[in-house]
Amino acid sequence: TKAAYRLLDNGAVTAGKILDPHRACTVQRIEREEVVLCIEDTTELDYTEKSDIDGVGPLNYEDRQGLYLHPMLAVTPDRLCHGVLNWRTVVREPGGLGQEKDDQRPIEEKESFRWLEGYRVACGLSGEQPDTVLVYTADREADIYEIYAERHWRNASGEASAEVLVRSNHDRLLAGGGKLWARVGQAAVLGEIAFDMPGTKNREGRSILQTIQATSVVLKGPYRQGERLPDVELTAIRAREKNPPKGEQPLEWILLTSRPAQTFEQALEILQWYLCRWQVEIYFKILKSGCKVEELQLERLTRLEPALAFYRMVALRVLYLTMLGRECPELSCEVLFGEQEWKAVYIVCKKQKPPEKPPTLDTMIKMVSSFGGFLNRKSDGFPGPKTIWIGMQRCRDFALAIESHSETIAESCG
Repeated sequence: TKAAYRLLDNGAVTAGKILDPHRACTVQRIEREEVVLCIEDTTELDYTEKSDIDGVGPLNYEDRQGLYLHPMLAVTPDRLCHGVLNWRTVVREPGGLGQEKDDQRPIEEKESFRWLEGYRVACGLSGEQPDTVLVYTADREADIYEIYAERHWRNASGEASAEVLVRSNHDRLLAGGGKLWARVGQAAVLGEIAFDMPGTKNREGRSILQTIQATSVVLKGPYRQGERLPDVELTAIRAREKNPPKGEQPLEWILLTSRPAQTFEQALEILQWYLCRWQVEIYFKILKSGCKVEELQLERLTRLEPALAFYRMVALRVLYLTMLGRECPELSCEVLFGEQEWKAVYIVCKKQKPPEKPPTLDTMIKMVSSFGGFLNRKSDGFPGPKTIWIGMQRCRDFALAIESHSETIAESCG
């Protein structure tokens, strides 16, 4: 514990220096992908009960104290997360709540600038990865016109730009008259999509059937600091639930994207990309419920930030294991587990000597998850992130115990 505190107290140990090598490896991993979704979102970390932490700020109320994490994950359309491409820690100044509504301030002085900044990062990566289509993907908070204008300007000047896929939050004016939501609601129905929506603490999961509509629109540029931003052509896609349960509002999304959607197949692909955004929600859940980062007691933000950097990589490994195990179950477990880890897990789980050939990733993940409560019944499906993160904590202890036991025997024989 003292060594950990010395590490986090060292001024040379920063979140950026911890995560930079990870980001470099993430960029290398996405080089071989045809499409990568740059999924960005924000989550709050509440340290109200840890009143002695110096350097945090107000959350949605002045009496709630904490900070915001704002990462960008690199996720494939198959929902495999390759790592973090960008990150920001946002700490609000006391008394700063409500300033975001001031449209007279330049975007660089607003909290919403982090979304534009994230899009610019994706554009920079697009220039480095010309053979990979990078799609900046975000929820309603990122529906700021400056992102659409940024792409327009970059294309006009010949600069590299990432594609855009953002859920609409504002019923924007259209060039030539009319408004966005009414226009896309008048478009022809291209087809239907069915999927299972996972539940949250505020909402039960359910099976969803949505109709899909799509049309091309030209958004009318708003005024900023006395100047009008350019009109921008985008594709609007509407997905609206048919026959929602009694008493429930229909699940509806209106998506804005730079990708064409003239056919049902094109619109469906874009919608499936947007559904991958749930991976960042799972990532946040692992950070909070699995790594329990809101329980850290590190007294100062300068200690807290590098600790959070370590936990971000731990959470990413759990998320990566979850999805890779589902997509590539026959891979050797050695792609993600060291020899001591998989052998220790095998001994404890099977109560027998481990085989010469490492088990498959599917077998290994199910053994690890059994230590976290996974029962491996026919109806259970693949382990979820919660049983995996609990099991991983235990399997490291098993590996350490067997390693220590082996060293003791070797010393005795010597």
